[in-house]
Amino acid sequence: MPKKHKKRSEPKVGGILGVGLDAADGHKRITRTDEMVLVGGSAETHERMTETAIKFGEGLEQRGKTLRDTSVREAVDLLREAIERTGRSG
Repeated sequence: MPKKHKKRSEPKVGGILGVGLDAADGHKRITRTDEMVLVGGSAETHERMTETAIKFGEGLEQRGKTLRDTSVREAVDLLREAIERTGRSG
């Protein structure tokens, strides 16, 4: 009797971890959003990561989704868009 193959579920993103490695001032920076945990970095780097996290959350909201509702590819695309938007002024 042939074995039944279970349908593999799509992988889901449970959260995103942002790590800044350029802190030289001894401060421990940690920021949490619904989707991300950001740790470390200089003040400038951590601020940029925080802005990216906010823009990422806005992107999810515009699509009417939560992180768990998105595919891995969509989450990566949203993150890339958020990083690009953070690099621009305004």
